[in-house]
Amino acid sequence: MSNNPQRRAIVTGGSGDLGGPICRRLAAEGAHVIVHANGNLARAEAVRDEIVATGGSAEAVAFDVADGDATRAALNALLEDGPIQIVVNNAGIHDDAPMAGMREAQWKRVIDVSLHGFFHVTQPLLLPMARTRWGRIVSISSVAGVLGNRGQTNYAAAKAALHGATKSLAREMASRGITANVVAPGVIAGSMAKDAFPPEQIKQMVPAGRAGTPEEIAALVGFLCGSDAGYISGQVIGIDGGMS
Repeated sequence: MSNNPQRRAIVTGGSGDLGGPICRRLAAEGAHVIVHANGNLARAEAVRDEIVATGGSAEAVAFDVADGDATRAALNALLEDGPIQIVVNNAGIHDDAPMAGMREAQWKRVIDVSLHGFFHVTQPLLLPMARTRWGRIVSISSVAGVLGNRGQTNYAAAKAALHGATKSLAREMASRGITANVVAPGVIAGSMAKDAFPPEQIKQMVPAGRAGTPEEIAALVGFLCGSDAGYISGQVIGIDGGMS
């Protein structure tokens, strides 16, 4: 990326365990990174400050990706400074329960953020991106969207839907130099994994015998967002230590 005019990137959920390393990686590769938080602007500002302190370029924004009107208003303001050519859809939430005991609100909220959020963020950016004839769209899914997982019918449904949407979007945008891919992590070290999976269980579940690191996910996302990945599109790439 560093050989081209600086590209603008947005990372939704950019202040979280996975989003922060993705933001730092894209900044290190030369992008101007828009660090998004769903509600906690201070966390996004902390990631922005860290990037700027190490010589990178970044800004922080906050809006609820499940709110289409609020998202469009925020993106329209950002587009006044020019197109955003790299989109990483990383915002997502868990609200786990066996389906037999799941409330309708749990089902809808998880799908609102992961699936409707993908549409709300990506759709307004497509035409400005297409005019530049270069773009990268990467959506963060989960091994749960590939294999399923007990207690996560809502989460797995949202993530599996992202796979179909991404494959379709890849076909729509390919002639404009835009790729669309999914990264599907397995068990990744961080606050969510720490609560859900004790180390002994990880050894049993994951052929590699360990959790992945957020930096490993960020490295793959960084590659897919770069110029060398222009012929990779419509793919769901597992990064799960052999689970899938």
